[in-house]
Amino acid sequence: MRLEGGHFTSVTLKAGEQVRISSLEGPQVVDVWAFNQDDVSEFLSTEHTRSCLEKLIPATGDTLYSNLRRPILTLTEDTSPGIHDLLLSACDPVRYQLLGHVGPHRNCADNLRQALSELGHIIQSVPSPFNVFENVCIGADGSLSIEPPVVKAGDHVTLRAELDAQVVFSACPMDLALTNGPDGAVRPVTIDVLN
Repeated sequence: MRLEGGHFTSVTLKAGEQVRISSLEGPQVVDVWAFNQDDVSEFLSTEHTRSCLEKLIPATGDTLYSNLRRPILTLTEDTSPGIHDLLLSACDPVRYQLLGHVGPHRNCADNLRQALSELGHIIQSVPSPFNVFENVCIGADGSLSIEPPVVKAGDHVTLRAELDAQVVFSACPMDLALTNGPDGAVRPVTIDVLN
């Protein structure tokens, strides 16, 4: 299915099913969350994943873990240059205010809340997402910088559910930083459940 830049969708995956995120027109970050379908208090946790993998960027074959340190998703295929992010939080209204934006702005945190609300779930806080295609660099002094994504049109990643999961995707609406490239444009992606 086509997911327009700035918007969200969700899919339900049974354990063993896979979903593919594909770039259609070039740089576009996709925030990804996964929740145990039977209990949304268990969710993909970037901090637990970093601890379990002992690295900052997952590669093909790596598993992403839940806040209970259980496998929840596995990265089974990656045709992109393999640059993704497990460090940054989802954009939210305050992030845009801090960047000087006045007024409402679509954001990934609200996209997640709305997606879960439509499924009958309310969450108290927004977990940090797996930021597919996001390029975050760490300086020698420990500083972080968001750089333009290196993903190209046609690149994709495939994720396999390791338990029955609700997976939410937000094609990040960030247009005030380099998140989606120097032109500030947001672009469509496709989200496809594979047979």
